[in-house]
Amino acid sequence: MLARMFTPAADPARAPSRHLLALEVRAVFELGAALSMAPLLRMAAAGDGHPVLVLPGLGAGDASTRLLRTFLLERGYRAYGWRLGPNRGPRPGVETRMQHRLAELAERHGRKVSVVGWSLGGIFARELARRAPEQVRSVITLGSPFAGEPRASHAWRLYEALSGRTAHDWPGREAMKHPPPVPSTAIYSRSDGVVAWQGCLEREGPNSENIEVVGSHSGLGHHPAVLYAIADRLARPEGQWRPFDRGGTRRLVYPEPHRTAPAA
Repeated sequence: MLARMFTPAADPARAPSRHLLALEVRAVFELGAALSMAPLLRMAAAGDGHPVLVLPGLGAGDASTRLLRTFLLERGYRAYGWRLGPNRGPRPGVETRMQHRLAELAERHGRKVSVVGWSLGGIFARELARRAPEQVRSVITLGSPFAGEPRASHAWRLYEALSGRTAHDWPGREAMKHPPPVPSTAIYSRSDGVVAWQGCLEREGPNSENIEVVGSHSGLGHHPAVLYAIADRLARPEGQWRPFDRGGTRRLVYPEPHRTAPAA
């Protein structure tokens, strides 16, 4: 039964199975794992002090990213929330206010800003980089369905209720599927119970990549493997980006993203 629960959906246009949705309760245990592994996570790559803007997922605010931002602060970054309350989607003025927040941080520190976005926050992060690449150092998305079908998710009804827009009503949806003009990393899970994982995949290129973890959608912001990977990616010197190294013991934690999906 468990094997069937974790079998990726054959149809990426459909939401994950109800079994995977029920397994989102794993997020609680992933939080516990992050707290218990805090001493080990202190061995993750240290930062160079550049600013990092963290964007929350649908319906969530800065409280949901507090642990992630605390981790980044401990690793030597200047980590910031978006300060826009709950993420209710692309409502009037939201994208403009995000751009102002980005510009404020870039000007305050005199450096480019890395942007980390969880779920819907990752879609916003990519668009910020597209609009102001001179202010963005890199983008990291966590389970963000920027390349998927609008309703290949269990959250599309909530999105419509909060945003006041239909799931299909997002101008430039096709352009979203292309990598932003800065180094970008998409972190995703094939056992995501909220969004179809196929829609979270980046088109890989000289400055873009995918990193797979095993976990829930709701726990991506505090999953130990995700935190470690984020630290690794942010630590790359500006202008010296290279893909995540899965060599050695990391292969035990980070699956091969190019493997063939098992038959259902």
